[in-house]
Amino acid sequence: MTTIFRLGFVDGATPDKWAARWRERHPRERLELVPVTASDQERVLRDDEVDMCLVRLPVATDGLHVVRLYDEQQVVVAGLDHVVGAVEEVELADLADEQLVTDPARVPGWHEVARVERLPWPVMSDREAVEVAASGSGVAVLPLAVARLHHRKDVVHRPVTDLPPTTVALAWRVERDDDRTQEMVGITKGRTARSSRG
Repeated sequence: MTTIFRLGFVDGATPDKWAARWRERHPRERLELVPVTASDQERVLRDDEVDMCLVRLPVATDGLHVVRLYDEQQVVVAGLDHVVGAVEEVELADLADEQLVTDPARVPGWHEVARVERLPWPVMSDREAVEVAASGSGVAVLPLAVARLHHRKDVVHRPVTDLPPTTVALAWRVERDDDRTQEMVGITKGRTARSSRG
């Protein structure tokens, strides 16, 4: 009998290599990859819509196991004609006079450097934020992989050197901690089929 293992993955995360290893080791167990948005990543876990999820921290850890996998640089996304396109990298203070269209809560230190009052932007998806940045109305600060995922010909992105990186982690509910979840943890950590848990 074929069983299904559901692995969610947040925008910008790339589960393909881990999925391939899983399928090699478990040909009779179907792995279903489920794309989720950052705003939904925790809900799909807690509502049991996925068995595990590649999430972007932070998440509330009560009732969850969380294993950090890798860090990712944050970048500013701006319209093609924006001044950031003329430089290799920026610091957060260089953006102090810009309209930030992404949630300031996702940009540590924004409130300390911002010199203009932020317009009442609606909550928007990362794709929508890139669209607004492309229009020249503001800038978006996003993890590099998310900026690449939603890249358009009419935007540029540059590293924001003094922002802490974002972290992609593997998360699952405590009550789901079984051999299958530990197998996936092992795969993401690079353990071979013969190596033990550790």
